[in-house]
Amino acid sequence: MNWAFTSSGNVTETYAVGLLRKMLEIPSSSYQERALADYLAEVLTDLGFQAHIDGVGNVIGVIERGAGPTLMLLGHMDTVSGHLPVRSEDGRLYGRGAVDAKGPLAAMICAAAGAVDFPGRIVVIGVVEEETPRSRGAMAIRATHQRPDALIIGEPSGWSSVVLGYKGKLDLRYTVKCPATHPSNPVPKASELAVACWDALVELLGPDASHGVFDQPGATLCRLNADLTTATADLSVRIPPGFDVDELVRELRDRLPAGSLDVLNSVAACRVGRADPAVRALVCGIRQLHARPRLVVKTATSDMNTLAEVWDIPMATYGPGDSTLDHADDEHIVLSDYLRGIDVLTIAISELAHLPVRADDRVSDAPLRVRSLR
Repeated sequence: MNWAFTSSGNVTETYAVGLLRKMLEIPSSSYQERALADYLAEVLTDLGFQAHIDGVGNVIGVIERGAGPTLMLLGHMDTVSGHLPVRSEDGRLYGRGAVDAKGPLAAMICAAAGAVDFPGRIVVIGVVEEETPRSRGAMAIRATHQRPDALIIGEPSGWSSVVLGYKGKLDLRYTVKCPATHPSNPVPKASELAVACWDALVELLGPDASHGVFDQPGATLCRLNADLTTATADLSVRIPPGFDVDELVRELRDRLPAGSLDVLNSVAACRVGRADPAVRALVCGIRQLHARPRLVVKTATSDMNTLAEVWDIPMATYGPGDSTLDHADDEHIVLSDYLRGIDVLTIAISELAHLPVRADDRVSDAPLRVRSLR
């Protein structure tokens, strides 16, 4: 028996904690994920996966255990920039990515490695560039992989919560140039036009727009670089299901007297139902650990949006970690929650072994909560 596994075939707690700590010790900010990908390729190989790194830098591990369903577990390797010293203290493990999202990815690796009775194919993927506007890693996966029978996205939901959906996102850039003139000249200046663009966007979205409400859009002025002659404004709109992006862009352009408005990125909102087989499988795992599952939707965006645009399959987002610590200077994960997350995923994998999953109807009575962060 490999020392990484218990006598029952599960990954040991010592190995699981050591894996996550090593992942945190390898910096992997967006566009700099290769060192972590190389390490995870070795880890996956040692754990029995067929592992490789694809053309965009995603690390992919596959275990074939029969002719049953294909389950994909996908998390992201990249983090926001900023080094945090890795340390353990009071049952917590600190480090950049502990929550977002190396903790969920490590939990997926451990659960998949221990799923010795799964009768089909398990694919574990660590993607690149989730923290960037383009989500190049997930885009490559959906373009090159056959859709699986079920998908779990690794993001911090909290070990006893399951994410049903995310708002979409529309990224815009407004640029304008004006002739040089004196500040007292009454003609519009580039800086004023950029501010007017922002004001027009806010007015178009309406008084109910909010980042705290899933069913309403919410806008952010991400960057403004402006003077009298040139201006660039980056605008981001988080959008609910069914939002008409084309109409918003058309109406905003109609209100701009000068300059150009470009769409940098657009991804639709996504949301699955409470009875989705992937949701039910995760809920089953949480209940078996004697907790009451919480079903939530989030007002941010994840790779679930990217994959849901083309894959109409059972899917949900899950992972240990407190999402309010995403990108925080004290980012950390409670190790007991991390280990519970592995257990929940292990049970969920077993539940998904014979799709469609059938669980009791109590899931439909679970409360739905809205989270403002990932």
